[in-house]
Amino acid sequence: MKNYLFVLRKSSHSGSYVQETLDIVLTTAAFDQKVGVLLLDDGVFHLKKGQHPEKTGIKDTAAIFKALEFYDVEDIYAERESLLDRGLNSTDLCLPVQVVNRMDVASLMQQYNIIVSG
Repeated sequence: MKNYLFVLRKSSHSGSYVQETLDIVLTTAAFDQKVGVLLLDDGVFHLKKGQHPEKTGIKDTAAIFKALEFYDVEDIYAERESLLDRGLNSTDLCLPVQVVNRMDVASLMQQYNIIVSG
């Protein structure tokens, strides 16, 4: 079994990129592969509480993230510095995440066989 880490750097409402990446995450997990998700930079906004993208006609990606648990995707990470730079902390997010320091991201990535980043 391979381990996959999907790195999301773009904001949650930046077009079809996010939806397509989440589709790949769910498909990979559906085939019993170990999957992790790392939120960096503006990617931390994916899980911000209180978003209402339906008002702009964009799909609610936070709802898709909530479905990850049904696919046994339990390893969701957020970089501490990305959160802090955007005025967020883990309690501002709609799902529990493992907060990692920027200096620990490289060692986290080494735990995975395949890294998919956009």
